[in-house]
Amino acid sequence: MFFSPTINYLISRGHNVHILCMSTGNANGIGNIRKDELYQASAVLKIPLKQVKVLDHVDFQDGFGKLWNCNLMAKIVEEEVTSHAINLILTFDNYGVSGHCNHRDVHHGICNFLSKTSQRDIETWELISTNILRKYIGPLDIWLSIFSATHHSGSQMHCLLNEHPRKSFQAMSQHLSQWVWFRKLFVSFSSYTYVNTLRKINSNNNN
Repeated sequence: MFFSPTINYLISRGHNVHILCMSTGNANGIGNIRKDELYQASAVLKIPLKQVKVLDHVDFQDGFGKLWNCNLMAKIVEEEVTSHAINLILTFDNYGVSGHCNHRDVHHGICNFLSKTSQRDIETWELISTNILRKYIGPLDIWLSIFSATHHSGSQMHCLLNEHPRKSFQAMSQHLSQWVWFRKLFVSFSSYTYVNTLRKINSNNNN
């Protein structure tokens, strides 16, 4: 729903992409179904199954009011970074696009990892959350995103366009348990289907 422009961009240029999903999304008791759907969506985006990892941990349960353990998350991320020789991480920003507490916890977990790791050669980028008006103007937001990225001072930013928006729609449609009318509208009209603006997280000054 959010990162497909970046994923399509990286895959099309031969980068080796791994997905670490911190929860099965079991709030409604269908975690195993949602896990399989993520595998199917990843296949559409040409990410090999062996490079998609979904956790089902007692400290990372899906839902509002479920506070995730950021220290444990940092440890898990470090293990994944080391075992797969990861040199770049993509994550949510402090708002997490939709304000979902689990998205925000992922951001804090990554920042926790950055503050403790000795691996200073890892680039880390966060997906910038837009206001609600820009969020639902679809491809029109491309121009605003480019303008914002090129005229922003104080931090390094990249604006990545989705070269295959139809593929994003096909990937999301694999999540049949969530593929209700309003999510179909979201994927069709959300700016996150067409463009991602990424901001580099400074490991010496993260929050």
